[in-house]
Amino acid sequence: MIEDREPGRHLFVLDTNVLMHDPTALFRFKEHDIFLPMVVLEELDRGKKGISEVARNVRQVSRFIDELMTGATHEAIVAGLSLTATSLEDSDLGGHGRLFFQTRSLNSHLPESLPGSSADNDILSTAQALEEELPDVRVTLVSKDINLRIKAAVIGLHAEDYHNDQVLDDVSLLYSGMQELPGDFWDTHGAAMDSWQEAGRTYYRVKGPLVAEWHPNQFVYREGEQPLSAIVLEVDRPAESAVIELVDDYMNPRHTVWGINARNREQNLALNLLMDPEVDFVSLVGAAGTGKTLLTLAAGLAQTLEDGTYKEIIMTRVTVPVGEDIGFLPGTEEEKMTPWMGALMDNLEVLGGNTEGAGEWGRAASGDILTSRIKIRSLNFMRGRTFLSRYIILDEAQNLTSKQMKTLITRAGPGTKIVALGNIAQIDTPYLTETTSGLTYVVDRFREWTHSGHITLTRGERSRLADYASNNL
Repeated sequence: MIEDREPGRHLFVLDTNVLMHDPTALFRFKEHDIFLPMVVLEELDRGKKGISEVARNVRQVSRFIDELMTGATHEAIVAGLSLTATSLEDSDLGGHGRLFFQTRSLNSHLPESLPGSSADNDILSTAQALEEELPDVRVTLVSKDINLRIKAAVIGLHAEDYHNDQVLDDVSLLYSGMQELPGDFWDTHGAAMDSWQEAGRTYYRVKGPLVAEWHPNQFVYREGEQPLSAIVLEVDRPAESAVIELVDDYMNPRHTVWGINARNREQNLALNLLMDPEVDFVSLVGAAGTGKTLLTLAAGLAQTLEDGTYKEIIMTRVTVPVGEDIGFLPGTEEEKMTPWMGALMDNLEVLGGNTEGAGEWGRAASGDILTSRIKIRSLNFMRGRTFLSRYIILDEAQNLTSKQMKTLITRAGPGTKIVALGNIAQIDTPYLTETTSGLTYVVDRFREWTHSGHITLTRGERSRLADYASNNL
């Protein structure tokens, strides 16, 4: 019975969209208890059909609940099912409370301002009835639906968003991939410095307290009399020691990538990551016009057509429309995806235009070669695939959930590089925020891996009009 709960434990009433968003939400409330209204089970039943991510999540929730109920009597269900009695008990999920279901009718008196019998109102009614029956219990309604939380607040119910999928408390804390060194860096870290050259590269081993804050493939730079622009290769935090390497200067007009030069420091650092075959995963975050797609395509073409490092470029993105959906599209998979790949076509015009003196026929032939080595694929058909020696671009990655991001990245086979691009300020997927986006998730989780790198691009280079609009509109 709910009345037999231990003092100090909260009771969380879950909305359906929480479970649709994260099927493991049942186990995310630590020692506290969970209550599922009957209308939530009804909505889960209606949402189980289909091949969408939401439908898969609903089916997973049903499997979890079925496993919890295995062998349980009606009396045990009424008393609350232990949330540790599943195959997930040995995982990192910390569910140790009990799961309660609505086994009887609960009397509630919603205000006349909430007429009708919608599912949301039924959930509100259940939460209010529990609060009235259990005056000593902290009852909290948890929902991803902001309007339901507003209605709960209006009638005096305590409601919260589901925060357990947040990677960070504040998006301003997101790892930027670079760090400016203080003016006294050489004084505090250069006393026991070693330097050497190998295969035309320059390396330094520095020691000092600042090293403890560094991550593999992070960029460190310093301006002034003794400028430095380097990448961190190794970090030994206990010894406060790190090996750094001077970066290539892609801002030099004589050092281009498929005819493209970096226009600022962040773009230069991004090209260093994109051109490094030892870096298997790169994430680039930045506002519109910062050059994410252009730099990524230029590096991909250079390493595919010139160096032969990769067999082909594969580009994909989430098909979330900005306005009204235009409906079904005819043609093959690639033809259906073409309207979503305007960014690819626009940048290929720039990259294909670097054939001065070739004439119209030459430029057309060059364009055909470029498009023949770039494949457009839909996310819907990625599951189960393995990509060998491919250069994969995940465009608009901010619209991916953490689970979708994991599904895509685990498609990579030997010799494959994945580049995730996105602007976390432009998220179109429902219930995703800047702190729960799959792009934010991978930036945070990959920062300690020696074969990944990240850069946040801040300066717009598209045009003075786009730059002004980005900053002032």
